[in-house]
Amino acid sequence: MRAALVLRVVRAGLLCGLSRAGATPRWISSSSGEPEKPGPPQSAAARPHGAPAPLWCFRLACRALLQLHGADTAAFLQGVITNDMALLEEDLQALYAHMLNVQGRTLYDIIIYRLKEPSDDLSGVLLECDSSVLDSMTRHLKVYKIRRKVTVTPRDDLSLWALLPRNSAWDRLQPPLTTEEGREKPLVLVQDPRTELMGWRMITSSTQNPAELLTDCEQADTEQYHQHRYTIGLPEGVGDLPAGEALPLESNLVFMNGISFSKGCYIGQELTARTHHTGVVRKRLMPLSLSVPAESLQPGGALETAGGKPAGKLRAGMGQLGLGLVRLVHANEPLTLRASTQTSVTVHAAEPDWWTKDSKVNK
Repeated sequence: MRAALVLRVVRAGLLCGLSRAGATPRWISSSSGEPEKPGPPQSAAARPHGAPAPLWCFRLACRALLQLHGADTAAFLQGVITNDMALLEEDLQALYAHMLNVQGRTLYDIIIYRLKEPSDDLSGVLLECDSSVLDSMTRHLKVYKIRRKVTVTPRDDLSLWALLPRNSAWDRLQPPLTTEEGREKPLVLVQDPRTELMGWRMITSSTQNPAELLTDCEQADTEQYHQHRYTIGLPEGVGDLPAGEALPLESNLVFMNGISFSKGCYIGQELTARTHHTGVVRKRLMPLSLSVPAESLQPGGALETAGGKPAGKLRAGMGQLGLGLVRLVHANEPLTLRASTQTSVTVHAAEPDWWTKDSKVNK
C-alpha cells in the first residue's frame, strides 16, 4: 500500500523523497536498483534549454494572513494557542499551532511568522489561517484580547506561497533568492514548521512575482499542492480539521510540532493535557487510498472493517487520496466505506513515514 502511494507521488512529480528533520534524504533509485544521488539543482542560466525548474511555487489563495502587533502580542497569543510563543521569540521564525475552544477541540489551524526585518507598516507577527474562517478568527481574537495592547489587522495586500521541490534532488537548506540588484526580498521565506516534506512558506506583497524573487522556480496549479498534502497525510484547513469537531492529538499535532506540554495554561488545555499524560490516543487522522474518487463520497462517511466493525470516518480527499480518522486497532486492515450509491468503496490506511516514533502512540 505504502509503495503504491509513493509511486503515485513520483508520477505526479510531487515532493516525496525528503525525510524527517535530522534524517538522511531518501534518493530515488536508479534503473540498476542502486541509490542515485543527483548533484545540486542548477540555476536557470545553467540549466539546459527547456529543462523544468527544480522548484514549484503555489499561490495559496485558500489561506489568509492577519497581522498582530502591539506590546502584548506574544503574551496574548500564548494564552490562546497550543504551542509556546517563547520558541518563536528565541530561534524559530515560524510556529505551527491550533486554537481550541474551551472543550479542547480545534477551531483554527494556524502558522505564526516572526518578521526578521520589521518596517513602519509591518511589525509584530503574521498569522496564517484558512481564508474561509478569517472573519470568524478575527472576532475570536478580539473577544479574548480584552484590554491587551494588541491590534489585529487582516492583510489582504500580502500573498502566501508554498514552495515544493519538483523531486528529491533538491538538497539546499533554502530556495536561493535572486541576486539581481534592486530586487526586493520576500517578507518571509522559511521552512514549513510542520515537516520538511512540506517544503517552504513564503510571504510577499500581492504585487510581487515569485519568479522575480527566486532564481529558479515555476508557478504550478494549487491542486498539486493539495494532492501532495493528502499523499503524505497532512491536514490543513477546515475541510480536514472541522471547527469544533477535530481533537488536536487525534489530528497529529504532536507529529507536526504544533503543541507544547510544558507551557502555561491556554484555552482548551485541560482535555488535551489529560489525554497526553494518560497516553491514550485510540484514533488518528491518517492518509487513505480510495477505490473511487473522493469527490463522489460524502465527508463523514463511516469506515468499517470486513467484519462490519466501526473503524473511523472519512474526513476529506481529492481524487483517490484522502484523510480519515481511523481507529488504530483497525488501521492495518482492509476497510470499506458505504457510498451514497450503496456501492462499497475499498479503503486502505497507511501510517506516514514522517510521523515521530512516539512511545505513547497506541497501535
